[in-house]
Amino acid sequence: MMKTEQDFAKKITGYLDDGAADLKAGTAYRLQLARQEALARLADPRRAAELRTAHAFAGGGTAGGGRSLWTSGKLWLGILLIAAVGLGFQQWQAYQQLADVEETDAAILSSDLPIDAYLDRGFQNWLRHASDD
Repeated sequence: MMKTEQDFAKKITGYLDDGAADLKAGTAYRLQLARQEALARLADPRRAAELRTAHAFAGGGTAGGGRSLWTSGKLWLGILLIAAVGLGFQQWQAYQQLADVEETDAAILSSDLPIDAYLDRGFQNWLRHASDD
């Protein structure tokens, strides 16, 4: 390396050190891991794969700009939306069943059948059979 390149490298290193002095500890650690991985790729491609695997097991696997998948607000919003739609559909079905039963009861009670017809065993069986259809 020539003398001017060494001076240039020292200046760049100084600027980078000044900029890194104000970083949070977690950010500095992630930068350190990235630097180690980059240097490992240059030296040995198999070592780089090991570092990536270790980084992923240490919680480095992220989605969406550095946040883990389970802390993503979009994921929880989606899960909440799906649960709300499912609950709403179930409630709508229950309401429809109740409305059908009320309509059947109102039709039976408003008809001109005598009270003895309601007490007849055959009529009750017919009602059960008719409601199954």
